[in-house]
Amino acid sequence: MRCPFCAHDDSQVKDSRPTEDNTSIRRRRQCSSCGGRFTTFERVQLREVTVVKSGDRREPFDRGKLEQSITLACRKRDIPQERIDQLVSGIQRQVETAGEAEVSSQRIGEMVMNGLRQLDSVAYIRFASVYRDFSEARDFEEFASTVQEAAKSG
Repeated sequence: MRCPFCAHDDSQVKDSRPTEDNTSIRRRRQCSSCGGRFTTFERVQLREVTVVKSGDRREPFDRGKLEQSITLACRKRDIPQERIDQLVSGIQRQVETAGEAEVSSQRIGEMVMNGLRQLDSVAYIRFASVYRDFSEARDFEEFASTVQEAAKSG
């Protein structure tokens, strides 16, 4: 593993342990050249999946982008990081175990919407506003009222 401080190619693992949600291994490493310490995370990747975006553009599935968009929607909400990590891991697992080499960004967006709906209504509305491209305040009002009605009946 390359050292982030001096770019030396050799580091030694000092400690390994599973993360709280058991979806990855956290490793503390020390560079054999400069002695700098850093942390890496190791995750199982079941298969390479390509995301088909609008305009038929394609790019590799990126867990980091998924995590960033969900974290942004959950910003300043009282949602434990562990719950966000579980949602991200669950969506990643669904994408990788679907058996498809390609998945549409629209399908991933729907998975995020379903997960956020159960996690936090404000984060759900925030994500929906970007995902569904709300352009006016009325769009927010209409969507928020459907969320409130669903919460009352469910």
